Amino acid sequence: MSGKPELKGRAARLARLLPTGPGQAARTPFVLLVVLLLGGGLIALLVLNSALSEGAFQLDDLQRGTKNLTDEEQALQRDIDAYSAPDALQRRARELGMVPGGDPAFLDPDGTVKGVPSAAPGVRQPAAHTPLVLAPEAMPNGLAPTPGR
Repeated sequence: MSGKPELKGRAARLARLLPTGPGQAARTPFVLLVVLLLGGGLIALLVLNSALSEGAFQLDDLQRGTKNLTDEEQALQRDIDAYSAPDALQRRARELGMVPGGDPAFLDPDGTVKGVPSAAPGVRQPAAHTPLVLAPEAMPNGLAPTPGR
């Protein structure tokens, strides 16, 4: 006799439907497949989480850089506004030797002059108009000016 008890009736029919022996070995590859899938899924989640964290750090750095550049832009705009203010322009013009202009005269399209032009107050009129750059024929001895002088 074998070491297994004999089954009768319904139990015998169920025992014939269920494989015994070699069927137990077929379960091992399935269990390994499930374990590998779960392990691979966990590793994939870890890699994905690390990539998202790295992206969050880069985003934070970029936002900080954007804030610094925005602050710098606002500071430069404040400087431009300060230099463009009318009183600052007037002070700078006086430092450069400029004076307020006199009354302007306007030309009509037909060539007539409207208004009477006047010189700026505090400006002395030169006796003769001297050009800033003289033509070569106007130079003494007919010599052309040399560069760098």
